[in-house]
Amino acid sequence: MARRQARVGYGVPTLLAVGLHVLVLLFSVISLPTREHEPSASSIVQATLVSTETVTDQAQRAEEARQRALARQAAEEAAAQEEQRQAAEEAATQEAQRQSDQAAEEQAREAARQAAEAEAVRRAEEAEAETRRLQQQRDAEAEAQREREAEAQRRREEEAAQQREAEEQARREEEAEAQRRREEEAARQREAEEQARREQEAEAQRRREEEAARQREAEEQARLAREQAEAEMQRLIEGADERVANAQQGQQAANDFIALVRRAVEQAWRIPPNISSGATAEISVRLGPSGELFVAEVSRSSGDSAFDRSAVQAVEAAAPFAELRQLPAGVQRDYRQFNLRFRPGDVR
Repeated sequence: MARRQARVGYGVPTLLAVGLHVLVLLFSVISLPTREHEPSASSIVQATLVSTETVTDQAQRAEEARQRALARQAAEEAAAQEEQRQAAEEAATQEAQRQSDQAAEEQAREAARQAAEAEAVRRAEEAEAETRRLQQQRDAEAEAQREREAEAQRRREEEAAQQREAEEQARREEEAEAQRRREEEAARQREAEEQARREQEAEAQRRREEEAARQREAEEQARLAREQAEAEMQRLIEGADERVANAQQGQQAANDFIALVRRAVEQAWRIPPNISSGATAEISVRLGPSGELFVAEVSRSSGDSAFDRSAVQAVEAAAPFAELRQLPAGVQRDYRQFNLRFRPGDVR
C-alpha cells in the first residue's frame, strides 16, 4: 500500500514539471516574432552597405542606425524576456522542486503515517490476535475445567447413585429381614394363639361336657325326685281321698305340693363356689295351668349375680311341675304363683 501511494505522489511533481516546460515553451513562442525582425535588419544593413553616399544614403544610414537601435532594443527586450523566461522557468523549476520536495515530504510523512498506522494496525491486530489467542486459551482452559468439573460431578453422581443403590439394597434387605422376622413372629404368635385357642376350646369342651354331665345328672335326679314326689303325691292323694272334701285336706295337699317343688329345686340347684353363708335370694315363680314354668325372676337379689343366676337356673331345671294338676281345682289357682327363698343349704 505504501509503495502504491509513493507512485501517486511522484506523479504530481511530474505533472508540474511538464506544465512548467509547456509554460516555457509558450514564452518562447511569444518571443519569436521579435526575433524575426533581426533578419530584416540584417538585410537593411546589407542593402545600405551596397548603396551610394547620397542624402538618401545618409537617410538610409540614419534609418539603419535607428533600425539597429531598434534591433538592439528588441534584442535587449528579448534578452530581458529570455532572462524573465529563464527566471520564470527557474522559479517554476524551483517551485516544482519545492512542490516535489513538499510532495515527497508529504508523501514521506503520509508513508510514515501510513506505516505508523500500519504498524499500529499490525500491533493492534497482533494484540487482538494475542488477545484472541489468550481468550481462546482461557476458553479452552475454562472448557477443560468445565469438562473436568462435569466429569467430577458425573463421578460424584455415579458414586452417589451407587451409594443410594447400596443403601436402598441394604434397606430392602433389612425390610425383607424385618418382614421375615415379623412373619415368623406372627406365625409363632398365631401358632401360640391357635394352641391357646385349642387348649381353651378343649378346656371349654371339657367344662361343657362336665356341665352337661352334671346337668344330665341333675336332670336325672330331678326326674327321680319328681317321680318320687309324684309317687308320694299320688300316695298322699290316694291316702287322703277322704280328706280332700275339707279345707284341711286341701291345705295339706298344697303344702305337699310346695314341699315337692322345694325338693325338686334343691336337687337341681348348683351353688356357685365362694358364696357367703348369709347370702339370700328370693325368686318369684309363676306357673301355667299344667304346671309349666311361665316366669322365674329375682324379686330380691342377694347382691351376688352368680348366686341369683344359679337360683333362677335351679327353678328352670326343676320345671315343669305337673303335680299342680293333681291339686283340687280351687287350690290350683292359689299355687300357680309363689316365691322361693334361696339360702346356702336349703330352699324355703
